[in-house]
Amino acid sequence: MPYVMVQIPKSPTPASAPGRSVPTSADVARLAGVSRATVSYVLNNTSAVRISEPTRRRVHEAAKELGYVPHAAARSLRAGHSRMVLMPAPTIPVGPLYSQFLSDLQWALGRLDYTVVQYGTVGVHGDEAARAWAELRPVAVLVPGSGLGPQGVAVLKRSGARAVVTLGPETVEGAHALLMDHTGVGRAAAAHLCARGRRRIGVVVPEEPGLEVFSRPRLHGVRHAVRGTAATVTELPLAYEEEAAARLAAHWRDLGLDAVFAYNDEYAMLLMRALQDEGVTVPGETAVIGADDLMLGRLLRPRLSTVHIDLPSGRDLAELVDRAVRDPAAPPERHEVLGASVVHRDSS
Repeated sequence: MPYVMVQIPKSPTPASAPGRSVPTSADVARLAGVSRATVSYVLNNTSAVRISEPTRRRVHEAAKELGYVPHAAARSLRAGHSRMVLMPAPTIPVGPLYSQFLSDLQWALGRLDYTVVQYGTVGVHGDEAARAWAELRPVAVLVPGSGLGPQGVAVLKRSGARAVVTLGPETVEGAHALLMDHTGVGRAAAAHLCARGRRRIGVVVPEEPGLEVFSRPRLHGVRHAVRGTAATVTELPLAYEEEAAARLAAHWRDLGLDAVFAYNDEYAMLLMRALQDEGVTVPGETAVIGADDLMLGRLLRPRLSTVHIDLPSGRDLAELVDRAVRDPAAPPERHEVLGASVVHRDSS
């Protein structure tokens, strides 16, 4: 078969647009009338050197005017490690309370000059996920929930992570632990209902996958609170859907319950509306209590009783991360951080 060679003429190279030089710290220093070292101290939030507030303001204004931002890789080289804190996205649904906690934490870490990166891992869990996180070479990793094991912690540390912090029900060897025991939430709710004279208590257990890490301990806490009393506990599986709540409410009187701990405020609001639509009076026939103390619960009629949950402050957790980064050889810290107290309102 004969071959034909075709010569394709070269397209003319387009004239390059006039380039703009990337601003440097030297440019910022000249504009602000300070040294490059001062620029570095100010923009890297170095606390070891005292810089007057007017000077800091001049440096920040000069950097903003020039469009200058510090080079993360260069800063990491100087520090000997990155300033990236990796936060794997939770693999379970999270509500407004946890979202606010994450927001506060990101703000506090930013104040300490860390860059927070949220990382989504689809279909990868536990130690396998840790290998994916390690590829990014973070200086610290904050792992929500359970699933990470000692091997995953070791992988992260070998990749350069100076701090691995888990937020869950149990400790993991080699990692700092913020222990969140949700049995206390169930105990507080059940104790409140019993104190109000309720003896036939239903407990909503969400059917959404992943929430069992919270719902099962809360159910266990209710059972523990009524042990040795005349009160009974009925488990109520419920999907977060209006139709599912309506089906449960339709045969509510057949269950013979006089109270319900509805897992959290969102499920409580869903179920309470369905009960009211069915003609079940709240709290007359059935007392209702949720958890999380969301503001929306105060706007309902009747106002929703709830369990207020105390999560660790973003600032405290950020300081734990910073301590661990500065002293990676220090033994892992262990903190029990979940407090629970009842807020009594009209629904119970």
